[in-house]
Amino acid sequence: MGKKVKKEAEIPSKDVFDPISIESKKADTVVLMLNSAEEEVLTKACEAIHKYAEKGDESKGTLVSLGVLEPLSRLICHEDKLVRRNAFMALGVLACNDDVKKQLKKMDIIPSIISKLSPDEDVLIHEFATLCLASLSIEFTNKVHIFDNDGLDPLIHLLSSPDPDEFNDLHVEALHVLSNCLDDPSTMQLFRDAGGVNRLLQFMTAATLPEVQMSTAKVISKVAQSSEDRKLLHEHGVEKVLIHLLATDHDGLRTAVCQAVAAMSENLASRDTVRDLGIEAVVQLLSSESGEVRMAATFALSRLTCGSQLNTHAVYEAQGNEPLLQLIQRGKAEEVVHAAAVITNMAAHERLRADILVHGGMQSFAGLLQSADPCVLAAASLAVAALACDSDGRTQFRNTGGLVSLVKLLSSNSTEVRRNACWAARVCANDELTATEMCKLGALEILQDINLSTNRRNKFSQAAFQQLLDSNLSVKYSLTGYLSCTNITKDGFYDPGQVKMGHRVLLLEEFSKQPVHQHRPVIAVNGKPHEL
Repeated sequence: MGKKVKKEAEIPSKDVFDPISIESKKADTVVLMLNSAEEEVLTKACEAIHKYAEKGDESKGTLVSLGVLEPLSRLICHEDKLVRRNAFMALGVLACNDDVKKQLKKMDIIPSIISKLSPDEDVLIHEFATLCLASLSIEFTNKVHIFDNDGLDPLIHLLSSPDPDEFNDLHVEALHVLSNCLDDPSTMQLFRDAGGVNRLLQFMTAATLPEVQMSTAKVISKVAQSSEDRKLLHEHGVEKVLIHLLATDHDGLRTAVCQAVAAMSENLASRDTVRDLGIEAVVQLLSSESGEVRMAATFALSRLTCGSQLNTHAVYEAQGNEPLLQLIQRGKAEEVVHAAAVITNMAAHERLRADILVHGGMQSFAGLLQSADPCVLAAASLAVAALACDSDGRTQFRNTGGLVSLVKLLSSNSTEVRRNACWAARVCANDELTATEMCKLGALEILQDINLSTNRRNKFSQAAFQQLLDSNLSVKYSLTGYLSCTNITKDGFYDPGQVKMGHRVLLLEEFSKQPVHQHRPVIAVNGKPHEL
């Protein structure tokens, strides 16, 4: 048997450090690890920072104060894919913080982020890179920076990823960036030239998750700001997709879709298409428990019914007048404004106007004239003007005490409120009884004062003043000294003598209560035979 040879012990290499395990609960220690040359250390450090940043703004603030952004901004371009991925995950979560956004802007990080949207990168890198851009693109100069660095094309390309639902988060963030950037006309043109509109429509048809559909609808709202793109969207049948999505039980999606319908309604053909597909789908949302859904639905209906007699009748046939009036009485300010616009559009048609009056529409709007919200006052004044164009409407308005509030609004400091109130006063002054009541309340003097001001007068104030005179010929003759050939005096006309502009002309009843004096007598006309 041979002699056993003793095995020589392996001598460790002098340039290799023995592996060690480090456990740290200090954020500053982990941030220091981001400067390591070892990929495994970098990967674990980025992962730990990602988890810590997810805890909230306080954690994010701590990391920022420790200088985490500078090494992370380098590591997103690291040659190791795992390091890049984890660095992006950490940076994506941090970028939601306002202080982080400001620092990233100063660091000019957008070109580095965009460079990682290439097709050969990991999907998670795409997802968190777009999350970073979604946070940064809220600020205008960052939108421009994304545009200048050719960021739109890779973002549009991301929408063609294999499965819109499998890559839900990626698509949602890409859509957020596009939605933020499309406010700029030049960006919109680039989006169009890159085939973004067609890609968007294909994507919307394929997606089934509400979050993805909601983000797509928001982008469509932005795209539909252009008449050219509205036409293109209409030609691709976007209205059918939008109306179909309203059946989804998701308030955020319904809100976004209604806003998209409102934007598309600037296209006349789209209004007709929505009516043919079923405007009742929008009307039903007026009774939603969600205030945002109700507001978006009333906004969509206000656009759909603007200048469209067929659509106003379609809303009526869908029994939309009652929930609209309920919103007028109990809704929030924005809901009230949009609902008032729909009712104003409906009131242009006699049959619909009569039904609105029967259901107490005039009483509701008379009450709104006491609101403290200028937008509500402006919308309510227009609705009063639309409902008061016949004697029944004016009688109801007069009997509910609405004239007092309306006359007060003639002195409003808001240009829009004052203008709309003047228009309502012009309509209400069409009959003598209402005109006389308005004169008692001082409307004539207020309008005279407005018309003497170059800054406050407008065509509506001048028209209201003229109509008050034409409906009260005694006052007109006293102030102007003449009547036109179309002015026909009737019983009750009186001549109190010339009164200077700016001074009030007393009513005949008021003259009758004065004691007899030496001044010019008042001449009254009464051609009615005495009753025997």
